[in-house]
Amino acid sequence: MRNIHSDSSIKNRKLLQQIVFVAAFFLFSFQAAIAQKQHISVKDSLDGAFDLSDYIIYAHGFIVVPTIITEPALGNIGGAVVPVFLKKRPPVVDENGKKRFINPDITGGIGMYTGNKSWMAGGFRSATLVKPKILYRVMAGYGDMNLSFYENNLPNGSDQEFKLNFKSTIFYTQWLKQFRNAKWSAGVQYLFLNSKIKLPDINLPPPFVKPGDIKSTVSQFGGAIQFDGRDNIFTPDKGIRLQSDFFWSDDAIGSDYDAWRVNLSAIGYYPLTKKLIGGLRVEGEQAFGSPPFYLRPGINLRGIPAARYQGKTSIVTEAELRWDLYRRWSLMGYGGLASAFNNWDQAFAKPVVYSYGTGFRYLLARKFKLRMGIDVARGNEDWAYYIVFGSNWLR
Repeated sequence: MRNIHSDSSIKNRKLLQQIVFVAAFFLFSFQAAIAQKQHISVKDSLDGAFDLSDYIIYAHGFIVVPTIITEPALGNIGGAVVPVFLKKRPPVVDENGKKRFINPDITGGIGMYTGNKSWMAGGFRSATLVKPKILYRVMAGYGDMNLSFYENNLPNGSDQEFKLNFKSTIFYTQWLKQFRNAKWSAGVQYLFLNSKIKLPDINLPPPFVKPGDIKSTVSQFGGAIQFDGRDNIFTPDKGIRLQSDFFWSDDAIGSDYDAWRVNLSAIGYYPLTKKLIGGLRVEGEQAFGSPPFYLRPGINLRGIPAARYQGKTSIVTEAELRWDLYRRWSLMGYGGLASAFNNWDQAFAKPVVYSYGTGFRYLLARKFKLRMGIDVARGNEDWAYYIVFGSNWLR
């Protein structure tokens, strides 16, 4: 965990104990009720180990997922309850005679509260229109969030932190049409974000905050193309996922900002041996025009707080190894390098951001290849820890 004052550590520890208790009560009380009603076993039929596959399949598509939030930018500790409805889809045979596997439809909500008094409520849906071969995502929410942003590279060589409060309403949707080869898809996306920002009580406001940012509306329309050849969507053992997408923001579509944003992402997994899985992630983001400061490209890397490093361009690389050590238990090792900058002629001129760490995974649901565990990471400045459901690279 990050180094903080002792009184804050005591408060966070007490909050963590409360969250763990409530999460355990929610999860196991619900599981017990369903299991008693339908006589669902939580032991796997192959190895007799603890396994939630049958519980997920036979709980009429409903599961409550209590989650511990460990993002440093949100106070290091918090909790969320995520009720999720699952609808399993059988594979279909396309007109070309090939079998097409369909991801489960997922509909859910989220309620979140963290150690720095941030909270959020919302809902989401990810599903497939099978006959027209359309993948779609929809999410909406409202949050009252306390986040830190930084003015980097001051004349004295240091960075200054500014704590801001955001009251925001968000809506996002994406619709992708699958090609004849269903691993390929392309389509459109849209983002709406309305925010009211409360500045810290200091004499000088943050230099990166413009008057128009205090109360603003972002409306962005864009497109995306994707290739997804992973063997499963939760914890892949092999395969790659490639995506390129863009957003366009303009007053013509109701936005207070004129800007473009382009994103590139490549994530791949490869079995080096029978029990050693290697993974590699390379992602880049480029902004053009005048986006709001809170949507500038940033660094998404374990061990680095969100929005700690920003610029008009960000590049992130990360590699990991998963060693399936014993039965369902796995050991993780990973490391990454990243940079955020404003001009390409100054690329990597700033100190390169790095992180490294280790963790473990447990095969929680064998039939879904779903693993869960904990990662501990060290960044440039501090330690952080993460509760990982599925994969840290879920996209």
